[in-house]
Amino acid sequence: MAGAIASRMSFSSLKRKQPKTFTVRIATMDAEMEFSCEVKWKGKDLFDLVCRTLGLRETWFFGLQYTIKDTVAWLKMDKKVLDHDVPTEEPVTFHFLAKFYPENAEEELVQEITQHLFFLQVKKQILDEKIYCPPEASVLLASYAVQAKYGDYDPNVHKRGFLAQEELLPKRVINLYQMTPEMWEERITAWYAEHRGRARDEAEMEYLKIAQDLEMYGVNYFAIRNKKGTELLLGVDALGLHIYDPDNRLTPKISFPWNEIRNISYSDKEFTIKPLDKKIDVFKFNSSKLRVNKLILQLCIGNHDLFMRRRKADSLEVQQMKAQAREEKARKQMERQRLAREKQMREEAERTRDELERRLMQLKEEATMANEALMRSEETADLLAEKAQITEEEAKLLAQKAAEAEQEMQRIKATAIRTEEEKRLMEQKVLEAEMLALKMAEESERRAKEADQLKQDLQEARESERRAKQKLLEITKSSYTQSMNSSTTALPTDLPSFNLISENLSFDFKDTDMKRLSMEIEKEKVEYMEKSKHLQEQLNELKTEIEALKLKERETALDILHNENSSRGNSKHNTIKKLTLQSTKSRVAFFEEL
Repeated sequence: MAGAIASRMSFSSLKRKQPKTFTVRIATMDAEMEFSCEVKWKGKDLFDLVCRTLGLRETWFFGLQYTIKDTVAWLKMDKKVLDHDVPTEEPVTFHFLAKFYPENAEEELVQEITQHLFFLQVKKQILDEKIYCPPEASVLLASYAVQAKYGDYDPNVHKRGFLAQEELLPKRVINLYQMTPEMWEERITAWYAEHRGRARDEAEMEYLKIAQDLEMYGVNYFAIRNKKGTELLLGVDALGLHIYDPDNRLTPKISFPWNEIRNISYSDKEFTIKPLDKKIDVFKFNSSKLRVNKLILQLCIGNHDLFMRRRKADSLEVQQMKAQAREEKARKQMERQRLAREKQMREEAERTRDELERRLMQLKEEATMANEALMRSEETADLLAEKAQITEEEAKLLAQKAAEAEQEMQRIKATAIRTEEEKRLMEQKVLEAEMLALKMAEESERRAKEADQLKQDLQEARESERRAKQKLLEITKSSYTQSMNSSTTALPTDLPSFNLISENLSFDFKDTDMKRLSMEIEKEKVEYMEKSKHLQEQLNELKTEIEALKLKERETALDILHNENSSRGNSKHNTIKKLTLQSTKSRVAFFEEL
């Protein structure tokens, strides 16, 4: 009895020691993960676990997002996961997304994984038309996305139709023009071919550098009302707070940079902004839901903190990350240069091999032709020899007949008939015999000349045969020499000689390497300025080219607004700069009067 009680107690204590868990599914932009979480875990515990799994150190940009009654919310770090208004059924799903955006992606995004996650998220927002992107910029961005996925353009691999299944352009852009998928692919591929040599991370960073200049990049929009009840849009981003007309999300009417704002708070649905200048009255606005105010406050606090952090010296952790990133970038650049050299050497060796093979084939063809010519010469010589022999026999036979005719003539003369008639007949026969003998002599002479000519032709044929044999011998010797050279010059498939190059390389960053790298960076800056100008010219050229195919009736309100801004020379940054030239007081007053 006592033993049974003791066993039950030990089982109960073991059961109490095992923490209760629940399953969480985390969806990133390119993967899904599942974790077993303890009930007592707070948001930070789960968030840190996800970041460690991804190898992500730039955690301040990201958060875990979920949806409550069609409203977006973010997991709070200091609150238990299950204390949030999340669905009770398992697995509980969160989306790991960028919550805050950098002002300058190239300077702020250090890790490659951070760049990649931002690239995927911004790309999706552009394709889903949550960020407006003009048609010509959409084509350019699509070309960088293709470079990031497929690597360098190779016409033998990337043939017509290889982008048929890819989603690269917003549907709005495709519907706006009378262009087939093949026409879009042709224009994307033309730019894609120019990105040769860019690694995946470089192509993704170029994508972000272009995307960050789009007006709606990184802006979270919320419907608000001012004191007068006017319906407006509040935009929260890395630069500050912006007030928009509900029908125009591209151009703000008023902007308040974060360095002009002292305090932000809300009470129920009313939001209060206190400017840095205490002499200026606070300004207030109302949102539709209390939950929306909580989200606005979270975004304001996070963006304000990052805004102020950017204007201070980097923390030790960030300095270490940037130093590691610079070293890694330098190492990758040297590695790419090494690979580029090896690739160039391989291509040169393959070209040499192909040239030698082509030359060898040519020599083989010449040898075959010479051999055929030799056989024809031998056949011709045999025929000429046979014909000469026949002619010589005919000449001998004619000479014999001529001799017999001469003998007959002598015999006839010796036995001349006495009578006159017989004499006359005999003279006639003699005359005929003489004529026949003359003809025989002429024919014999002609046959003799023909025999001499045939002998001469036979001699020439034998001379041609001798030359053909000599040329065939030379070609055979040349082919043997070329094949020996190709066997020592042509590169084998595994290219062992290149291993010596890689073995001699060192990745120790010496002073000379760093100086050379600094010079390359300066050179890249100059090239970037030139490329930016060239890029703008290309964008304008493409815009002009496809303008004739545009269906004006399909233009959206944002298309029209963007075209108006472009014609006025307005861009995202100079618009905000112009708005902030006015005093804070005048901007607050303007907001109240809207």
